[in-house]
Amino acid sequence: MLAACATTATESAARFGDAAAHQAAQADVARLTAQADQDPLLKPWTGPHGGVPPWDQARPELIPAALELGINLQEAEMQAIASNPAAPTFDNTIGAMQNAGRHLDRAQTIFGVMTDNISNEAIQGLEAEWSPRLTAAYNRISFNHALYQRIDTLYQSRATLGLNAEQTRLLERTHDQFVRAGAAATPEQQARLGAINEELSSKFADFGRRLLADENTAIFITNRRDLRGLPPNIVDALAAAAAERGHPGQWAVVNTRSSVDPFLTFAQNRELRQRVWTAFKNRGDNGDANDTNAVIADILRLRSERAHILGYPTHANLRMADTMAQTPERAQALMMRVWPAAVARVHEEVRDMQAIADRQGAHITIEPWDYNYYAEQVRRDRFNLDQNELRPYFELSNMIAASQFMANQLYGLSFREITGAVPVFEPSVRVWEVTDRDGSYVGLFYGDYFARSGKRSGAWAQGYQGWENFTGRTVTPITSNNNNFVRGGEGQPILISLDDAQTLFHEFGHAIHGLLARPAYPGLGGIQRDYVEYPSQVHEHWVLTRPILDRFARHYQTGQPMPQALVDRVNSAATFNQGYATVEYLSSALVDMALHNRTEPVTDVDAFERETLASLGMPRELAMRHRLPQFGHLFSSDAYSAGYYSYLWSEVMDADTWEMFQASGNVFDPTVAAGMRNIILGEANNSDRAEAYRRFRGRDPDVNALLRVRGFPTGESSESGH
Repeated sequence: MLAACATTATESAARFGDAAAHQAAQADVARLTAQADQDPLLKPWTGPHGGVPPWDQARPELIPAALELGINLQEAEMQAIASNPAAPTFDNTIGAMQNAGRHLDRAQTIFGVMTDNISNEAIQGLEAEWSPRLTAAYNRISFNHALYQRIDTLYQSRATLGLNAEQTRLLERTHDQFVRAGAAATPEQQARLGAINEELSSKFADFGRRLLADENTAIFITNRRDLRGLPPNIVDALAAAAAERGHPGQWAVVNTRSSVDPFLTFAQNRELRQRVWTAFKNRGDNGDANDTNAVIADILRLRSERAHILGYPTHANLRMADTMAQTPERAQALMMRVWPAAVARVHEEVRDMQAIADRQGAHITIEPWDYNYYAEQVRRDRFNLDQNELRPYFELSNMIAASQFMANQLYGLSFREITGAVPVFEPSVRVWEVTDRDGSYVGLFYGDYFARSGKRSGAWAQGYQGWENFTGRTVTPITSNNNNFVRGGEGQPILISLDDAQTLFHEFGHAIHGLLARPAYPGLGGIQRDYVEYPSQVHEHWVLTRPILDRFARHYQTGQPMPQALVDRVNSAATFNQGYATVEYLSSALVDMALHNRTEPVTDVDAFERETLASLGMPRELAMRHRLPQFGHLFSSDAYSAGYYSYLWSEVMDADTWEMFQASGNVFDPTVAAGMRNIILGEANNSDRAEAYRRFRGRDPDVNALLRVRGFPTGESSESGH
């Protein structure tokens, strides 16, 4: 394909590789592949549906040998590409790279699920040992001069290669990724970058271990009077949590959001609310063995040094080079467009809460541990709406079925449960086979819904395998959702809140994206961080649509659907407490950006957090959603560092898209849904995502759509674009 290449074979070998080295590498690949194909964690997945993860064979003691062999095989595969004496072409370089590392990918997928979902001391020890070793292996690929030379040769002559649009995009993105990883740096710089990356991997694992240890703690309640105000299903869940932790006859508020938030909303015991709130907000910040402040300071120092070596003024500039926002300034501008209105709304909310507390003779000043409790009082007073009225309609299994019905109505996907037919990593995990409108097989969906010891907090989606067919063989997606719902008492239904239901639909939006994405190459499967939340966030809107409510939001005792009068009250209160929700999130995003958009790293993490919030005018009555000492998005990996703003960036597109469905008069409008499936979801990263949104919507996203959804003033005129 290299049209400009007119060198002889001898000249080509001298320039690009060595035949003997190439043959030796190929022999290594054959030998190591034969070994890897016998390893239970590395070998191609077998069984139904084209192969499934072998959870029944996945044991921690198998991890070291699998990772070592996988690393050696991947290195041999890359060396075979780098040493190829033939002139570089797209197929023998970029295409070949797309087909390398498959065995290691499989082992890392299994290991990743272990560390996130079923961790224990042995798994944490393996993570601490192998995270830096895996990083070192990827450094060796990034710093392979011969490999980069081939990529750069193709990149410099890309206009003459006759590539299609997807091939050109993949080549350009591959080149950019190598440069940002240090491929063009000097050997001395690469040595330092490698050391930094390995040390960061160790720090990330250490941070995660400390945070998980704090989240595995609980406050045990021994007096039933301290449970006043809590609805029965929450009381049952706290009792089950206590029994699981060896305290039968007590009640445990576990130090995770899914346990803490309901307690703070309904518990009448103010002293206990303060204790629970303080423990939750001080995770990682207690000056003990699990304190994360020193670890974070080390991470910030290493990130800053790495950015400077790579020629970027700050870590934020480095991380945002491959985003829709592109620069910290554009992300900051969007956040500050929303921040003043959100803060003003918080002050209004606090006045309303203080008025109720005064009327009740509470003789208090609203503090952060009072916010959820008195906000719920205001909700009842103003909208005649009690969240406990909603829970009986949101039974977990029904809501799982509802999310799948949404996917069927929008995109034609059907879900048939096959739990028990394939291995799972934990007995409560459920599995579905997914098919398309024409009955053709799409992929598998795994659901791990419950909190437990050893599982990290929060909610997330994880892809086990993405769609591909660039080799001529079609590989189908396998994806998962992971939640932390609290189990009910024995034989009791699992009733979740409206917020929980929206979280479930949010994560399922990620799963739908994984099932429908059709990247031309695996390297075009990854999406920019400030786009990837958009398809998940928009799917939250369907929870309160009448088709979902009529079929699935049925009272667990009477079987009656949620009455429209109750829905009307929910919709009337839709913008209620948006000051709290927005400031809690946005303060975290603004502190993240301030932390990483500076040339000198922060050393006193707590002081920086306090000072930044003060400069922003943070209301004293609430705290960041994620304080820095427990901000796993930022410090368990690089993933969301200088990127927590992305939820807001994505929400502009999400709100703008939902208005498109509303304007059609049909929440399942087939024309809009087809655009979602074909352009927003199906294209993966085959094309520029900003341009893709314009093709879908006919224009740039409208920031005012976000402000309207949150009930904030939009200003005097419509504004398009972020």
